[in-house]
Amino acid sequence: MSSTIAFIVGVPAILIAIVVHEFCHGLAAYLLGDNTAKDAGRLTLNPIPHIDLWGTIIIPLIMLVTSGAAFGWAKPVPFNPYNLKYQRFGPALVAMAGPFSNLIIAIISFIAFKALTPNLDQNTNLLMIFLINLLVLNLFLMIFNLIPIPPLDGSKVLFAIFADARYVNFRDLLERQGPIILLVLIVFDNFLNLGIFNFIFKAVFNLLNGIL
Repeated sequence: MSSTIAFIVGVPAILIAIVVHEFCHGLAAYLLGDNTAKDAGRLTLNPIPHIDLWGTIIIPLIMLVTSGAAFGWAKPVPFNPYNLKYQRFGPALVAMAGPFSNLIIAIISFIAFKALTPNLDQNTNLLMIFLINLLVLNLFLMIFNLIPIPPLDGSKVLFAIFADARYVNFRDLLERQGPIILLVLIVFDNFLNLGIFNFIFKAVFNLLNGIL
């Protein structure tokens, strides 16, 4: 895609994916008894309260212009795990609401894409290009966020499984070092071309090649 087309279809796709993702975190927490996200003004689909200067604007725009593809993130929605109805699995349920929302958007995008395929050219029509971008981006975000390394959503599921007191040192260590580990993996994967995260892209595109 040209940088102009990538911008036109990429920016709305990124905003939809990450804003709905964060909104669903807050909604899940609210339904489980925590009002933190609501009181912070984050229980909304308005993208402005969710925007992170670097993750939502600067980095995605640079990627769109330079490569025609982009990845981004929004400000994490705050929640208080001590207010949740289920103390052990509550944080995991809140965390999984994000990837689940990406799955739902991907399914809707896929249905719309298949329904419009007989009438619109998927290679030139902006709506079709937008839908395929929305599908790919949400599948990637879903799979990426399931990686069990903090601060990704999959880590909350891991912590719920290893909730026993004997694993407290393991949880504390991973909680402190997880973001650093993830950042190092991403940087090394990008600059040394190690292919650590290639399995995510391959999984997404193999799936799409099989169903589109």
